[in-house]
Amino acid sequence: MQIVHTIADLRSALASRGKPAFVATMGNLHAGHMSLVRSAQQHGDVVVASIFVNRLQFLPHEDFDSYPRTWDADCAKLEAEGCNVLFAPREHDLYPEPQVFKVQPDARLADILEGEFRPGFFTGVCTVVMKLFSCVFGTTGGGAAMFGMKDYQQLMVIRRMVQQFAMPIDIVAVPTARADDGLALSSRNGYLNAEERQQAMVLARTLHQLSEQARAGKADLAALEAAAMQSLRDLGWQPDYLTVRQRSDLLSPTADSLQTGEPLVALGAARLGSTRLIDNLEF
Repeated sequence: MQIVHTIADLRSALASRGKPAFVATMGNLHAGHMSLVRSAQQHGDVVVASIFVNRLQFLPHEDFDSYPRTWDADCAKLEAEGCNVLFAPREHDLYPEPQVFKVQPDARLADILEGEFRPGFFTGVCTVVMKLFSCVFGTTGGGAAMFGMKDYQQLMVIRRMVQQFAMPIDIVAVPTARADDGLALSSRNGYLNAEERQQAMVLARTLHQLSEQARAGKADLAALEAAAMQSLRDLGWQPDYLTVRQRSDLLSPTADSLQTGEPLVALGAARLGSTRLIDNLEF
């Protein structure tokens, strides 16, 4: 595996190697990231991963400084999984001057759910992804990029961004990797203590129950969502949202769409102790 740090070295490494299949990460890699790398092997000629903790997507009170950096372990995992090129820019490589030009996503999609509770988050995500795409695909004529479905809203935002800017990049959605008990794999799961880890699968279980009740039409949707939120509070969680939305636009479904089989997704974000977990379930 070739490791490069500068944009020039990345482009040199990718010269004449065909279409890249790209996996963008912030490091602290786990089995979910490895599933993205395996998917990338099916979608391009050269597998490229990046490790970069993007300051722009962290709010002032969030964990940028303490976000786990596990460089040696990350490199070993990527190499073992068959990654060809690792792009690991330092902050001054990717942002040699203050990044005053930023990508502003559609507020109708980006200012709800995660965007409501983490204002500016998707601007930071879109800006770094746009820049990484420019670095990886700028001289290759396009390729593919893998994104996990755990970050469901992020996947939608990036897909819309690529469509709006007519970028020659295929955005490939990779199913959420889960532990044996159903917990969605996440770098932030490492913040959970032993007791919290035992409780953490409750979020996925609650979303499953919410989706079953919503499709069955047992009560009005707002009441079901409120009951799901309260069930987590009763167990000591601090939920931001548990909600059912249309997959097409993340808007709340109408009564008719609930009855006619509109593709839906249940999404949730909640804090367990000091750790904020997110998950979703299509149905």
